[in-house]
Amino acid sequence: MALRHAVLAALLDGEYSGYQLAKAFDAGVANFWHALPQQLYAELTKLEADGLVAGRQVIQETRPNKRLFHVTEEGLAELERFAATTAKPSFIRDDLLVKVQAVDRIDAAPVIQQLDARARTAAAKVEILEQLAVRLRGERDEAEVLAHGARIGPYLTCLRGLAFERETRDWCERSAGILRARHEGRQQP
Repeated sequence: MALRHAVLAALLDGEYSGYQLAKAFDAGVANFWHALPQQLYAELTKLEADGLVAGRQVIQETRPNKRLFHVTEEGLAELERFAATTAKPSFIRDDLLVKVQAVDRIDAAPVIQQLDARARTAAAKVEILEQLAVRLRGERDEAEVLAHGARIGPYLTCLRGLAFERETRDWCERSAGILRARHEGRQQP
């Protein structure tokens, strides 16, 4: 997948400035696609040049002018083409897992600290995604949203992000606990 498809998908919710797009990415898309704000601005420029998004200038009296972008018919057709292609299987590529793999032959203390830190990060992301899920549901319960929600895609990707971050948190906490117990056991006479 290219960043362009993630940007096009994010713009399906409406017209966004580059700043608003970056905020939308942080709030929802970042759980499955990471991009820096500079990358998003550059991608918007490319998408506009390719005719996949259109921008319009908004004159503001008390603030600098801004450009708002929306998906064009060509952009929607590009998303259709993208959706029709077979998705590549995802895989884990994580330097922390390499460290855990080697933990039997290296000092476990820094690995345990990194597992603890990763668990805290995942727990913070769980909180953010739980808040996003509540906001996406509104006054409806999950069953109603899943059966009749107008825009189900953002909710489903939020659920995937929640499952991923919860599993990451739980695995890191468990692994750190196991390594801590084993490490402490070695140090006793």
